[in-house]
Amino acid sequence: MPHTETPGTEAAPHPRLRWWTELPLIVLVYACYSAGRLLVRGDVSDAVDHGLAILDIEKALHLNAEHPLNRLFTREPWIGVPADFWYASLHYVVTPAILIWLFRSRAVRYRAARTWLMTSTFIGLIGFTLLPTCPPRLLDAGHGFVDTMAQYSSYGWWGGEASAPRGLGGMTNQYAAMPSLHVGWALWCGVMLWRHGGTRTAKAAGVVYPLVTTIVVMGTANHYFLDAVAGAAVMAAGLLLTPFVLRAAARVRTRLPARFAPAAAGSANAAVPAPASARDGAGSMNVSGGCQTSAGERFPRQREQRFGAGPEPDPAPSDAGDETPAPAR
Repeated sequence: MPHTETPGTEAAPHPRLRWWTELPLIVLVYACYSAGRLLVRGDVSDAVDHGLAILDIEKALHLNAEHPLNRLFTREPWIGVPADFWYASLHYVVTPAILIWLFRSRAVRYRAARTWLMTSTFIGLIGFTLLPTCPPRLLDAGHGFVDTMAQYSSYGWWGGEASAPRGLGGMTNQYAAMPSLHVGWALWCGVMLWRHGGTRTAKAAGVVYPLVTTIVVMGTANHYFLDAVAGAAVMAAGLLLTPFVLRAAARVRTRLPARFAPAAAGSANAAVPAPASARDGAGSMNVSGGCQTSAGERFPRQREQRFGAGPEPDPAPSDAGDETPAPAR
């Protein structure tokens, strides 16, 4: 199946990708994402109210799959423990691995994919800011949810507070459940594998990975089903905005050098003036570059030029060409 690129990404040539410029950019975006989740904690009571409202909507729509999945993960360690490893690890392993794979394959493909991921991540950060949401695992025990990350914390490096390493849970915003970027990033990975994998195994992984991630985030009581839906919606919005972001970035790349180029060229020309011998009396450049014909030297059939007032005299017989008749005496 032929691969199609995001519209608006092939029109203009792009500079060659360099890993030492891409890596700091990705680190900066992820740092902004993590800092935003940490700083925008919101009010706990509001976050709980939002979580309960989402749960009520799901019950009314008969979409409440979190309870049966969470009971299964809690009752069966052979399911719950791998699910916790999945939740705590793959989010931070698979996504960078696919980015590196795309970076090594094709520049245009990588730029569109990277821009889509980053744009969606910033949209998700807006969601964390406007709608702080308590995840199911932090609701009152009377609502029937068990935090499997805390239950099976002895099996892994995570603690009971979040999927962060043990003792670092306080450095994360635990009320950033809406939207679920675990699901959003997994969906991005799935699309990349489906479109560019090239093999049936890659395409199958592109379908399985986001589906299993959606089940895992609900079974571990980290997200509601509507959080997963919102994560997919955020990725769709980021995909729609990607061509505009790419065109805006291209305009910035072309305008900044053009703005500084005339000043640099003018200063260079002022610093190195043209030699006087390369100019004639009118100030125009002399194409001979200062070279002159020696006295008495003539080019074949060349006529002598005399400058001064009055008309040019008739040529003498010695100056005329072979076919020019001599003037009458």
